[in-house]
Amino acid sequence: MAEIKKLEKNNTYLKVLWSDGEESKFNYLWLRDNCPTAHDKDSNHRMFNILNVSKEINPKNYNINKEGKLEIEWSEGNHTSYFDLNWLRDNCYTIKNKKKYISPYKLWDSSLKDDFNSICVEHDEIMESTDGLIKWLELLHHTGIAIVKNAPIKEKSGFTVLNRISHTRETFFKTPFEVINIPKPNNSAYTAHALRNHMDLPWFENPPGYQFLHCLINSAEGGESSAVDGFAVAEYLKHNNNEIFNTLTEVYLKFRDKDYTQENHRGFHAPAIGLTKDNDYHDIRFSVATMDALDCHPDIMDKVYKAHHEFGNLLHSDKFQINFRMEPGDIFSFNNRRVLHGRTAFDPNSGHRHLQGYYMDRDEIIGRLNLSLIHISEPTRPERIADAVVWVKKK
Repeated sequence: MAEIKKLEKNNTYLKVLWSDGEESKFNYLWLRDNCPTAHDKDSNHRMFNILNVSKEINPKNYNINKEGKLEIEWSEGNHTSYFDLNWLRDNCYTIKNKKKYISPYKLWDSSLKDDFNSICVEHDEIMESTDGLIKWLELLHHTGIAIVKNAPIKEKSGFTVLNRISHTRETFFKTPFEVINIPKPNNSAYTAHALRNHMDLPWFENPPGYQFLHCLINSAEGGESSAVDGFAVAEYLKHNNNEIFNTLTEVYLKFRDKDYTQENHRGFHAPAIGLTKDNDYHDIRFSVATMDALDCHPDIMDKVYKAHHEFGNLLHSDKFQINFRMEPGDIFSFNNRRVLHGRTAFDPNSGHRHLQGYYMDRDEIIGRLNLSLIHISEPTRPERIADAVVWVKKK
């Protein structure tokens, strides 16, 4: 454990020199806001209102006390804070912001087809062991895709394995939604037509984070599934055509749903490639079927369409796309805001094809993964916990 070697009061921050040579600058308002007494002991929610102190608050007295804690007597409010040194070091934003961000994502291309078994996990393994559940969650989080094998093929049986993670997300399609060929469909998924690789519900402000397609029957000719890592395609453009990459990250496209069964018509503007504060990938919005008439400035419309054209073709190229046939009992699980999915056309007269679909928010995947990793004690786990936690903090 690092110890504090020296404390130095400055105009707006307390400078800490650690015994291992690291240096921290702790802002006074930040310290007062994060006093251990600021949080409710049960809910851990902050109860202290930082707006009740002045912007000039500062330490009247400060020292390392006999218990080894940083003790600060504040200039106002008749209050003294006691900070655990381990907590200060773990939450030091000076040190954190010097570190290089490392993405948790494992990007992939069409070569994944040669190692397809690496993304498969047995249904019973998930149901009967924490390791099986973690394997599934880590595939979903890091790789963005997993195939659950040999699940029951009873209708709505997907709820049982999904509840190993958390609750599903309800939409106007209901849960589960039925992916079958129906007359007068309100969505192209409910036809026998081919579906280009796409994100589901891009017209939502917050599209579902993950999707689970549970195959109950697949005896029709055709209907091969496809998947592509949108983050990998974005990374390729970033390094090979920066102008197109910048267009796709900066220009807002228009998506709209005009479902004739709905009283509401939902629409949203967003870039094709969404980035996080660390310039990592946040989501990919691509759907030829539901992109509305674009309303970009006329001076850039040609550039936007050419960027969209290049991006779309890469998302369907042999370099990046994988194809596979779903078998009864398979659950095609994927990050809906990263991995775009589609299918080839199928002949409804040659047999039946029936999938049931479920959605879940990304928060549920990350939260369940963190909880699962924290509650097991194998010596290899701490680094894996850190990876997941860092991703949440960096989001």
